[in-house]
Amino acid sequence: MPAIEDTWAESALREGLACLDLRRSGDTSFEGDSLPMPGGRVFGGQVLAQALLAAGATVPEDRFAHSLHGYFLRAGDAAHPIQFEVEVLRDGRSFSARRTHALQDGRPILSMITSFQIEQEGPEHAVTMPEVPGPDTVVSGIDVLAPFAGHPAADFWLTKAPFDVRHVEGSLFLGPDKRPKQYQTAWMKLRGPIDGSDLMHRALLAFGSDQVMLEPLLRRHGASWVTPDISFASLDHAMWWHRPARADEWLLFVQDSPTAQGGRGLTGTWIFSEDGRLVASAAQEGMIRL
Repeated sequence: MPAIEDTWAESALREGLACLDLRRSGDTSFEGDSLPMPGGRVFGGQVLAQALLAAGATVPEDRFAHSLHGYFLRAGDAAHPIQFEVEVLRDGRSFSARRTHALQDGRPILSMITSFQIEQEGPEHAVTMPEVPGPDTVVSGIDVLAPFAGHPAADFWLTKAPFDVRHVEGSLFLGPDKRPKQYQTAWMKLRGPIDGSDLMHRALLAFGSDQVMLEPLLRRHGASWVTPDISFASLDHAMWWHRPARADEWLLFVQDSPTAQGGRGLTGTWIFSEDGRLVASAAQEGMIRL
């Protein structure tokens, strides 16, 4: 079994990184491909990461991404390339701002503004990471889905998804939380080490975060990814990077869902490194219909 799992990990990491290798078609224009998704729709986290990389390629090298705010406007087709057009909004003494549109057939599927900053000194504080079981003691989602290899949905997570996710409260892959709650904690990292820039690791963090952002909402309402007749979609995504972090090292996602109404639900996430540093925060509103 380990040999099979190693092959799965290599395949998933290779495909995940390949879609982040953008082709430059102009000074501020890029093109990228998508992961082959079971339902044929572009994965939101992937297009967020691609849009960030496109924006970052137009920014001076001494500036790092510190926040993004994006709206998912329509479903993308994973079988066709995505065009990325970057608009230079501002280059100030400390900050740069970029607007990126991800397009298919001339229509935007994502519109995102990203802010970049030079390294600066300032006051520091952060919330404390909660005490939870370490990643080595928590069941991997790969092990949960391995018995279902051959099913298209399981095969995507086993051989195409580049992240290992380990839910402390139990995964929602096969069924709901038996004791619904408004929060969840989950460990996540890439399924293998990579050589990559700081921008690449920040992009991968955005990529992976979208994989679990709506789960506290599902968990709160006793739903799972396989609940019959469920309908859900990410509407927007905001992210703030506070400190450097590597996507190929364990990160703890501490999440909750403070409210849901009108067919929409809000979720928030604090992301900690394994040594307890708060490295990023994220928020997302999603559509949900049960």
